[in-house]
Amino acid sequence: MMQSEDKKNMYILVSVLIGMLMSAIDTTIVILALPTLTVDLHAPFISTIWVILAYLLVLATLTTQMGKLGDIFGRGRIFNTGFIIFIIGSAMSGASPTINFLIMSRVVQGFGAVLLQANSNAIIADYFPARIRGRAFGITSMGWSIGGVLGIVLGGIITTFIGWRYIFYINVPIGLIGFYIATKYIRDNKKSGTKIDYTGTAFMVAMLGLISYGAIEVASVGANYFNLALVVIGLILIIPFAILEKRSKSPVIDTRAFKNRKLTMSLMAATFQAIGFLSVIFILIMYLQGVRGLSPFYASLVLVPGYLLSSFLSPKMGKLSDRIAPGILAGTGILLMAAGIVVYLFLGVTTPLYVVIVGSIITGFGGSMFWPSNTSSVMANSPKELYGSSSGLLRTLTNIGTLLSYVIAITVAASTVPRYVTFEVFLGVDRLQGGLSTKFIVGLHYALLVSMIVLLIGSMMSYLTVGWKKNAVANESGSGSK
Repeated sequence: MMQSEDKKNMYILVSVLIGMLMSAIDTTIVILALPTLTVDLHAPFISTIWVILAYLLVLATLTTQMGKLGDIFGRGRIFNTGFIIFIIGSAMSGASPTINFLIMSRVVQGFGAVLLQANSNAIIADYFPARIRGRAFGITSMGWSIGGVLGIVLGGIITTFIGWRYIFYINVPIGLIGFYIATKYIRDNKKSGTKIDYTGTAFMVAMLGLISYGAIEVASVGANYFNLALVVIGLILIIPFAILEKRSKSPVIDTRAFKNRKLTMSLMAATFQAIGFLSVIFILIMYLQGVRGLSPFYASLVLVPGYLLSSFLSPKMGKLSDRIAPGILAGTGILLMAAGIVVYLFLGVTTPLYVVIVGSIITGFGGSMFWPSNTSSVMANSPKELYGSSSGLLRTLTNIGTLLSYVIAITVAASTVPRYVTFEVFLGVDRLQGGLSTKFIVGLHYALLVSMIVLLIGSMMSYLTVGWKKNAVANESGSGSK
């Protein structure tokens, strides 16, 4: 009987891992394909950027609510639906005849990814007891943590040797495998009375959409009254959004989660980690391509060693977080990421490339410590009836961080060299020469310093969660008595 249960949980874990890996990979897989699809679809650079941002914007704005859908209709049903929508969106993306159709298809794909991401942690929490949950989170976190960089590498390989359309088509057979396993083994949880906050969701879409669009316009054409007004309006909308959320019976941002100090600190640590670290990856890619003259494919390969290390160690670190306070592991992991950034601060026009590899190994080791242990901390401090909402909230905050990281990376680069050069470097179709390289490096150093400060704040928040295990036991015993 025990062996049968273990086998079932193994298949569930595989299905969740597939969903997490696919959705994470597609946050970055298009980066190295952008030059090719820009030419193939006769698209302007500013439009191709939205092939990335449209996907991220859906993830950032809808993840919490899709977690609630799992609480309402059953996580198995919603998770399985996510596979189908993601497969359809991927097929549409691969067949796109125009850039606008591709952007629309990425929105569909993003909606499927939201359903997968928002319910993944809650499904793990449903099936795995607290004593081994960290190990399971370590495995799924491996899919998330390496997915972004793996997407960059896969995008380069597939685009170079097969064609950019297959970076999307490859999701179809893989998604069908994940769907088959999920349909067979993942069952619906007990339904709850949670409702969807449509008004709050609309406000969040408007806020992040206006801020992102305005910031990208500033980076591409310069500051003017129109694009600055978009950013300001997006920021102002935070006020009515907060008022509505406070009055809503089922808000987008469930304030009940923030009544638990340790849960709040874990969520904020994830947010600061995403904002502070993910932009570093794209800044490094621009450095390797624009300053050092590497091709997009070889530029991505320089970053691989650290993420291979992260993928190997994540399950082991997740297992370790089952035995000691995950806040210690998470906080130390972010500190190591900050230490990796210190290494990157030594980068110059002629710095040996092994310095980048050393930095990536340090940050990869830190990531393997942070991702699974932080997820364990979030779910352990969440009441069982809020597993879906907390899982969705965690993904929402990290996706917002990812979105902001892209915007920050492009905006900072555009403030140091001519804007048209920034986009050519970002897309991997040009490199910097002479004085432009020096100016670009100065700007990157400032951006790296900001990222390091943000990570240090996240580390402090993780350390404040130490002592969570009592909460975990209370949650489990409480849920068991209901």
